[in-house]
Amino acid sequence: MTDIEFGLDTFGGVTRDANGEPVAHPQVIRDLIDDAVVADETGLDFFGVGEHHRPDFAVSSPEMVLAAIASRTERLRLGSTVTVLSSDDPVRVFERFSTLDAVSNGRAEIVAGRGSFIESFPLFGYDVNDYEVLFEEKLQLLAELLTEQPVTWQGTTRAALKDQRVYPTTAGGLKAWVGVGGSPESVVRTAKYGFGLFLAIIGGPAQRFARYIDLFERAQDEFGIAHRPVAVHSPGLVAESDEQAREIVHDGWLAMRTRMGQERGWPPPSPGDFEREIETGALYVGGPETVARKVVRTLQTLKVDRFDFKFDQPVPHGDQLRSITLYGEKVVPMVKDMLG
Repeated sequence: MTDIEFGLDTFGGVTRDANGEPVAHPQVIRDLIDDAVVADETGLDFFGVGEHHRPDFAVSSPEMVLAAIASRTERLRLGSTVTVLSSDDPVRVFERFSTLDAVSNGRAEIVAGRGSFIESFPLFGYDVNDYEVLFEEKLQLLAELLTEQPVTWQGTTRAALKDQRVYPTTAGGLKAWVGVGGSPESVVRTAKYGFGLFLAIIGGPAQRFARYIDLFERAQDEFGIAHRPVAVHSPGLVAESDEQAREIVHDGWLAMRTRMGQERGWPPPSPGDFEREIETGALYVGGPETVARKVVRTLQTLKVDRFDFKFDQPVPHGDQLRSITLYGEKVVPMVKDMLG
């Protein structure tokens, strides 16, 4: 367990200024680059940037942001969390990330997924009714492209390929994962095509995902595939004390949870939901020791190779940057000591 990696993820969520107003997208993106520099300086292992196409998230092209980060960091591995593969082209995805891999001197990773929002489907001319077949076929093709050998492939969602190689090549291959929200079918598919499993734990207790990790291991055995790594990601914020962290996060969390509920048909948050998610759910909010102990409980429950902290909350950027510093300088060392 002392070999577990620790990373940070962001969806490019729009932060708030001192008056509580949304920060403009260009500044949010520039702030993300500064966030990654601090993450690199504190010794963290991974920095992930997600793709969205909606006003409350600033990043629609993670690779561009990651390339800028690569120029200002030295050791952080850099990946997407996630690349919405269903509405993208696997050939272009490989080309962009193999280019990022060259720019970053071998630090690039792909986290492919279907995405938790569907805005990209009409934006790029895809029918959301083809949700399943688009992802299945494109994931299969991406898996073949990652071998960096001539590919012959035919499907229904793009033009066929015959003995086609894709460039640029990489020096050591691209590490690739599939982001999974919690369906058994997605876990089995991830195993089938030989990707790492990246579990998004954004609500409820972490232990309910243990069965998915077990399923992933069994599916790899049945497919005769060498075991790939498992990562988990959960949202949170670290402050100087538990009370300060809750005060910083509460209003933004409530507003976002209410908005997401209205979009997806969820019931509105009930009194006590925020506290329950902190105490027993997927929200890692508190002072360094409180967050560290919760991370340890998760890592003792789930067999994972990486724990990622989704740090972007609708809060002032200064609070977000302080959270990153505390996570890297205090939380992670505490976790390593407790596990050791």
